[in-house]
Amino acid sequence: MKLTAPTVLIACLLFNAGPLAAQEQSVNPGINDSFRDPDPQKFTERFEVESREVFAKRAEIVKQLGLQAGMVVADVGAGTGLFTREFAAGLGNDGRVIAVDISENFLKHIQVTCRERGLLNVETLLCSDDSTKLPEQSVDVVFICDTYHHFEYPAKTMASIKRALKPGGRLYVIDFHRIEGKSREWTINHVRAGQEVFEAEISAEGFRRVREVEGFLSENYMLVFEHKAAETASRK
Repeated sequence: MKLTAPTVLIACLLFNAGPLAAQEQSVNPGINDSFRDPDPQKFTERFEVESREVFAKRAEIVKQLGLQAGMVVADVGAGTGLFTREFAAGLGNDGRVIAVDISENFLKHIQVTCRERGLLNVETLLCSDDSTKLPEQSVDVVFICDTYHHFEYPAKTMASIKRALKPGGRLYVIDFHRIEGKSREWTINHVRAGQEVFEAEISAEGFRRVREVEGFLSENYMLVFEHKAAETASRK
């Protein structure tokens, strides 16, 4: 049977409808419901305690980023502002931290706690479920700690991060090891996938893994990426 031009067009649209529709669907619906209108004080008591690995190891985590004066750092999924404040204190007046979160409550809490500590180099940015809203080529470092598994639209969110990074910029991702039989039941039930899946998703959006930071985290892993365009430019 010979297909007419209109028939071919319809066939192409039907063929592509599946992938396009999938891109518009959340990979983990409801994962962020508790962050729509959170009580920052309650989350501070939960997040900023020594029993949480990334809090206990925060100084070593910050050290691994190798931040320098004048850098612009985006703390994506900033939450209560734990790392936002750590970064701001180390960057000095010449540097800047952009705290990015989907919750206005968290962002207001970050503004207050930073003012209380005299940290004047912090900005806040309300993001959406599928974009960080960061301006193009505006940041040197993007930091995502225990938040990637909360991305409902990881492809779109990572695309916005790639656009936001300056040439030569780095992406740091910390998330939970999810290993059947080894990880806590909470992790198995809460985190949608393991390291291999998340790495593949990030790589698919044009990032290249530089290294995995090992030796000081056990419940979490820490990965360093750069986007491939920056890698290509550095070789020219």
